[in-house]
Amino acid sequence: MSGAAGAGAIAALLRAHRLPMLHSLFPCSLDAARSLRGRLPLPRAPASTAPLSSRLSLPNLRLGASRRSFASSCGAPGGAVSSLEAEKEITRKSELIFLGTGTSEGIPRVSCLTHPSETCPVCTKAMEPGNPNRRRNTGILLRHVTPSGTSNILIDAGKFFYHSAIQWFPAFGLREIDAVIITHSHADAIGGLDCLRDWTNNVQPSIPIYVAQRDFEVMKMTHHYLVDTSTVIPGAAVSTLQFNIIKEEPFTVHNLEVIPLPVWHGQDYRSLGFRFGDTCYISDVSDIPEETYGLLEDCELLILDALRPDRSSSTHFGLPRALDEVRKIKPKKTLFTGMMHLMDHEKVNGDLARLMETEGLDIQLSYDGLSIPVRL
Repeated sequence: MSGAAGAGAIAALLRAHRLPMLHSLFPCSLDAARSLRGRLPLPRAPASTAPLSSRLSLPNLRLGASRRSFASSCGAPGGAVSSLEAEKEITRKSELIFLGTGTSEGIPRVSCLTHPSETCPVCTKAMEPGNPNRRRNTGILLRHVTPSGTSNILIDAGKFFYHSAIQWFPAFGLREIDAVIITHSHADAIGGLDCLRDWTNNVQPSIPIYVAQRDFEVMKMTHHYLVDTSTVIPGAAVSTLQFNIIKEEPFTVHNLEVIPLPVWHGQDYRSLGFRFGDTCYISDVSDIPEETYGLLEDCELLILDALRPDRSSSTHFGLPRALDEVRKIKPKKTLFTGMMHLMDHEKVNGDLARLMETEGLDIQLSYDGLSIPVRL
């Protein structure tokens, strides 16, 4: 990075205490990547997310740069491509954006903020602008880039989805929703389906929903007016959704192969994780069936449920069980999600970072607004 660019970055930090938005992390060429090694900043979310200190606790994510700093580096003497070519290269890469990384109730808890005599340190921190302990319902968005175009594929639309969209859609330049894939039919996964009316009324005609039959049956009760629109009062503008039933076998969404990862989310309650290319996403799990482990082989990035630091619950992995599963699955990189207010971002990440030294495990907590490149 040039001296001017470095000074600009420092000035920006002093002004806003935040980092600029990252859209893509892949180098524009092998030679350029080698020349930049050791000089590129860490992956980061847009300016409205976590502070610098929390981002520095993710030391093992793929190196990357902002659009400005990366393009200028690639255009420097010895670079393989021009700044314009670097910009085009950046826009061709797919990415995964964490819209939410918390529990159904979210972080902070109102009960903690209003407690008359006790102070919850994590919920108190979560009230700070940009603090990574601020977590909404678990969900991700895949920006799938292909030669024929880009598709925005949403995984779950929970109760807090609209609040997540207000913050992260403008920050990442997102507008359309090309598909929604549902993991299960709890409120933190489907509670935001009604909010999709803003898109189908003002952005696009309809949105396809991909959902298992058992969860569709639940939607017939919880969102009956979206499933059977004949019951809607004339003139009412509800979400226009196209429901597609999926089975526990691979299916395709906008040229992206999606492999369901069946898991248990409590006794006798089935939930789905999904595999996209080398990325495996399991947000709500209490046990993994033996037959699912075969679908997790050669996983590059594992995103896994880790509710609390001490133990599992009846419906979610706790940190000890999640770590055992990582040791069994052996992904190259793991990001935990679905954390409750007992999981302090900086403290837990500090503990996890030591596992790289002791066991070679590359594990960190995700946070709302984190964006990482993925191979789909």
